[in-house]
Amino acid sequence: MAYEADFEKALQVGRPPTICELFPNSKALIVSGKVIDRAMLAKGKAVTLAANGRNYFVIRGALAAAQRANAPLIIEIAKSEGGQKAYCAVNYWNMARIVDALCNEMRITVPVAIHADHYGIKNDKDLAAAKVEVPSMFEAGITSIAIDASHLPDDQNLLANLEINPFIPKWAGLETEVGEIKGKEGLSTVPEAKFLIQGLNAHEIFPDWIALNNGTTHGLEASDAGIQVGLTADIHHALIPYKLSGAQHGTSGNSSERLREIAQNTATTKANVATALQMISWGLEVNDYGNAQLDGNGNFIKVPGEGMTEELWAEMVAYAESKGWKKGDYKNLNLPFENKLLAQPKAIRERMAKRVEDFAYKIMTEVFNARDTAPLAVEAILKAGSYDLGPKGSQVEDPAHWTREHIVERAKSIAGNKGPEGNFED
Repeated sequence: MAYEADFEKALQVGRPPTICELFPNSKALIVSGKVIDRAMLAKGKAVTLAANGRNYFVIRGALAAAQRANAPLIIEIAKSEGGQKAYCAVNYWNMARIVDALCNEMRITVPVAIHADHYGIKNDKDLAAAKVEVPSMFEAGITSIAIDASHLPDDQNLLANLEINPFIPKWAGLETEVGEIKGKEGLSTVPEAKFLIQGLNAHEIFPDWIALNNGTTHGLEASDAGIQVGLTADIHHALIPYKLSGAQHGTSGNSSERLREIAQNTATTKANVATALQMISWGLEVNDYGNAQLDGNGNFIKVPGEGMTEELWAEMVAYAESKGWKKGDYKNLNLPFENKLLAQPKAIRERMAKRVEDFAYKIMTEVFNARDTAPLAVEAILKAGSYDLGPKGSQVEDPAHWTREHIVERAKSIAGNKGPEGNFED
């Protein structure tokens, strides 16, 4: 009963102003990403599931799993998936509304953050557009954002982060990224990570998370090379003075054992799960790595009686084949088929969400060590007495050494390999 009383108090003070304005009568505890990070730190060696909400069933299933595990949750979508050129029906501007409605319907009492993942900035045009678009996203209920200018050279990455920061609310969760998520090529280094974080620190910007290219990829993982735990730990150790947590991208394709290592041996408090949850909701066969399995002909294996109906799956496959799509392109089925998925009988819809719930619950409790962290998140809100928990870090770098001119000059001394060109943004 104590948690129920604290939950009610947290509802009064812990929801950001944008959320209160959007949902004045809501019982959904939608919070800043900072709250979730602090809860994981309070438990120690714990990681929150950041569920990529490519469809309604993933969001519903992840929320049910979080409630069952008594763990806070992040629901997120990337720019490629949910931006202006989205391939999903869930997007930056409706995700909070979907989450809020589901939390109230399902009586979810764990804190939930709404995260704009991989908000990519690749050039000056993107940066100019971001100054208009980012505020609109927060007005629509986003409470946390990952600024991803990792496609750019190190100096331009830092400068883009500095320029967009005034458009991000101070109370919001903030993730920054060094190194594109592209597997074993272009691995992040300690100097690259320190350069980005030191430059931000000098300008009194204190991210909650840093994402790295630490050897993993998005989507379907063809190799078992996976996350480089040692590299990740080394970079996190080098950033200790700046009080940063790690954000792990591309978990699909990595075994539960390796993900446990990330939780136990690095400063990671957030891990994104995307492709696996999509495939599970659809009813496809996946292995422990979260990878969809293929039959002898190289086709996905639909599990009879799981996920969507066999008839709808056949229609989706035919649609993909008519477009000439490869297996990695099946993510593009989300937008044209979302309403068809929602139009299925209730029992089918429920089993789609339930399959996600069971998978997500196992990750939260057996891999990420996040069980019973919801009270810690509520405690952090009540301790602050506010929706704004403030920064973890403080300024240790001299801003005089991090002017634009200094940044450009310093970057010249960083030896790094960005890896191959290509689209790695989700």
